[in-house]
Amino acid sequence: MRFGRIAAFCAASIFTGAVAAPAFAQNPYDGNWQVVIVTKSGSCEPTASSMLTVADGKITAPGANVSGTIGREGLVRVSINGAYANGQLNGNAGSGKWNGASAGIPCSGRWEASRQ
Repeated sequence: MRFGRIAAFCAASIFTGAVAAPAFAQNPYDGNWQVVIVTKSGSCEPTASSMLTVADGKITAPGANVSGTIGREGLVRVSINGAYANGQLNGNAGSGKWNGASAGIPCSGRWEASRQ
């Protein structure tokens, strides 16, 4: 899996979707988020950044096979194309860990997010 897909996964793992959040958010973490992904081990690129959206607590990504949620307590769990991320949001920020592979070589690291 190329790092771009891992970065998209991680970012998407945290939040995403092309649909704007509803006027009355169903989840306290719905909205736009800036996500930074940092590789700590493996051959993936060192960093990546994406602007993403959470809608009704569901994590989606245009053009990617993403499955994940953000619970009302801020617990993040997501998977995409064999890569996984988890972590915690609290208020307008959050962080966690991710793991996946690039060209069959394992990669892992951390992510940080801030609500925009």
